[in-house]
Amino acid sequence: MTEQENQADRELIEKNLDGDGSAFSELVGRYLKPVYNFLFTLTGDQSTLDDLTQITFIKAWKNIHSFDESKSFKTWLFTIAKNTAYDHLKKKKTVPFSAFADEEGRNILEEINEDKPLPDEILERADLSQEIEKKLEEIPARYRMLLLLHYKDDFSLQEISQILEKPYNTIKSQHSRALQSLRQTFDK
Repeated sequence: MTEQENQADRELIEKNLDGDGSAFSELVGRYLKPVYNFLFTLTGDQSTLDDLTQITFIKAWKNIHSFDESKSFKTWLFTIAKNTAYDHLKKKKTVPFSAFADEEGRNILEEINEDKPLPDEILERADLSQEIEKKLEEIPARYRMLLLLHYKDDFSLQEISQILEKPYNTIKSQHSRALQSLRQTFDK
């Protein structure tokens, strides 16, 4: 996310707080598709995406006055989306959170320790090709989400750690593991 985009978001937030309702509509238009796609990545539930997206933006609208303008609006919004998705999943109990634990009960998300990167020529593609999108479907959802946030939605690993409320080093390790997992799908 560029400083110019952050500044544009801050200006729209100020206009909204000054009573310009169209400013928030512009923010919604700017982030509707990325939030929708992010929620789909988290839930995999097409039937509730419209509702979850709407709930996310309603929460943002209701709480815009508490937004810290020294932070990134996009990061703040995606954190709201993540929490909305997790609340939904907890209510539906569609995802067993124990799925992230190994046989000994350790959280495998916290213990990833791999640092082999994906070849640069694959990462430098600005737009995910159909081949990569197919390969992304073959890796675990938690890795797919991290790669999409970083390479498609242009979040830094630091911003992703804030969105997912995980330590930066954990996200860094997960990123390396995600790249390794994606690489393995190309070796098949």
